[in-house]
Amino acid sequence: MMNSKIVRLCTVSAALLFPLAATAQQAPGWFVPPGGGQARPPSGNQQRVPAPQPPPVAAPNLAQNDDQQPPPPLQVPLPPLPDIPDVPKGNPPPTAVIGVLSVPDVLRLSVAYQVAQKEFGARQAKLNEDAAREQAALRDLGQALVRDRGKLTPDQIRAKERELDERVNDSRRKFTERGRIIQEASQYVVAQIDRTLEAVTQKVAVARGVNVVLSRSQLLGATGDFDLTAQVGEVLNKVMPSVIVPPDGVSVMQMVQNPAGGITAPPAPQAPVPLVLPPAAPPTPPAPSAPPPAKP
Repeated sequence: MMNSKIVRLCTVSAALLFPLAATAQQAPGWFVPPGGGQARPPSGNQQRVPAPQPPPVAAPNLAQNDDQQPPPPLQVPLPPLPDIPDVPKGNPPPTAVIGVLSVPDVLRLSVAYQVAQKEFGARQAKLNEDAAREQAALRDLGQALVRDRGKLTPDQIRAKERELDERVNDSRRKFTERGRIIQEASQYVVAQIDRTLEAVTQKVAVARGVNVVLSRSQLLGATGDFDLTAQVGEVLNKVMPSVIVPPDGVSVMQMVQNPAGGITAPPAPQAPVPLVLPPAAPPTPPAPSAPPPAKP
């Protein structure tokens, strides 16, 4: 029975640590910032900014069984339709002037997005490496406990099992917290890019006389005259060459509450500032000397 419990602890340790990489592909590809600012609700045609890698770690749904089937659609008569009065006539909408935007191509042009994506990819890789190292350590501890079982008393075996169980729970808590911090930091970065990209798109649309912007992914094709992607990417790099990235291991809430605690922002490439020296002062003329005294 003790051997089975030890094997169960080793199995649980593997299951708790390595779903980090497996669940990374289940995250949505975009993020909507929760209120605030001047951002408007996205329309059905608006394509959102995909979150930089790594994707967030999904928490298990303990309230739902995997074998549970979705409930059948409700088959009951609806109440009577309410009376809908006639709507007064108003001005017709203006003639549609359409522009086309490809958000993935804009992000490939965005220096801030590419730098943030590289940073979060490195953090996720380090998290996976640490998880693999911890799994190997837990597996070695479980195998050592099985190997030394004959040399230990029942009380010692129970104590070792308890220590291993606490180690598994502590590892699960630490890696879950680290994954959550990476997820929140990624969402925080994407919220900055998403808000700025929407404002830049509106400015470019007004400059081009466009009143409807469609996502390129929802069109079968369009000529280059409708495409706003290159101009939006150029303006985005000018107004947002970098984003604020929370330091590794620091949650967004901690960074916001303590902004002086060290905020890392990928520096934007800047042209060298020419050194302008002040003009040299003209040489001071010598003071006039007194004339020599006249001879008697």
